[in-house]
Amino acid sequence: MRIAILGATGLVGQEMIKTLEDRNFPVTEFIPLASSKSAGRVVEFRGNQFEVKEVSQDVFEGVEIALFSAGADASKKWAPIAVSKGAVVIDNSSAWRMDPEVPLVVPEVNPQDIRQHRGIIANPNCATIQALVALAPLHRRFRLEYFSAVTFQSVSGTGKEALAELDDSISSILKGNTFEPHVYPLPIGFNVLPHIGDIDETGVSEEEWKMLNESRKILHHHRLQVSCTTVRVPVRRGHSEAIVAQFEDQVTLEEAYALLSDASGVVVMSENKYITPLQAAESDFVYVGRLRYDMGLPRALSMWVVSDNLRKGAALNAVQIAELLISDLEALK
Repeated sequence: MRIAILGATGLVGQEMIKTLEDRNFPVTEFIPLASSKSAGRVVEFRGNQFEVKEVSQDVFEGVEIALFSAGADASKKWAPIAVSKGAVVIDNSSAWRMDPEVPLVVPEVNPQDIRQHRGIIANPNCATIQALVALAPLHRRFRLEYFSAVTFQSVSGTGKEALAELDDSISSILKGNTFEPHVYPLPIGFNVLPHIGDIDETGVSEEEWKMLNESRKILHHHRLQVSCTTVRVPVRRGHSEAIVAQFEDQVTLEEAYALLSDASGVVVMSENKYITPLQAAESDFVYVGRLRYDMGLPRALSMWVVSDNLRKGAALNAVQIAELLISDLEALK
């Protein structure tokens, strides 16, 4: 298949290329794309060097699947053009997620929704993806009523500049120097920032609204109640989440372990064991640890959920959607 990647030089774009290679995706022609700023750079795919092309209307001619990770503005501009040329766009930005005509898909959770697409399929937010991969198997059995999530999100979720700022801030602090941040509102080295995105008039940040709105859409559960606090932490790669989930039906630990053990994409840790972001780096899985009855709520479980935000939280989820498309030719059309 002719596959294009818009944003091929970014962190997620690079991870998309690696994921296509790792999963032996059937690519007959590979077309890396970027803005004029990054056009002309060289990326490697399956041992071959490819020059990154500047995105334009013409480059989408004959493309069957286009993976986008270039930000919301670029997606709003170029996704309709790519679709008009015959491509199916799988978009990693926030541009289309809440559009009622665009399916928002986690393949382990709602794969059937890809058949509703009109040329664009949205990739959910990284924090939402890993939460729902863990919660969906339990929701199907016990019916999820409410969940709270405190997220501990790595700086790679912000991009390459944020990774550099993390390193620079740590170095400056260790040397006793003053550090002026440019990516984040405060230094991220040895620090935590208790919001991700702008805070609105209600006191809720942009990333926190994503957890609520995207979860409702993906689960087709519009009465679901969600509480969320998103936190940026000085970790390079991998998001962690402390989740409390309350269900309509009585839940047992034994059945929860059994359901998660059988769930696609999930590794559940026994007893009090857990995985950290360092251990989850470059892994395809969502890890559930410290699974236990919640201390305060009835019919509720507490859990620690960790996944690689660049992999399952972005690139892998997009490639899995592409795999669903090629396994369902009607959806691809």
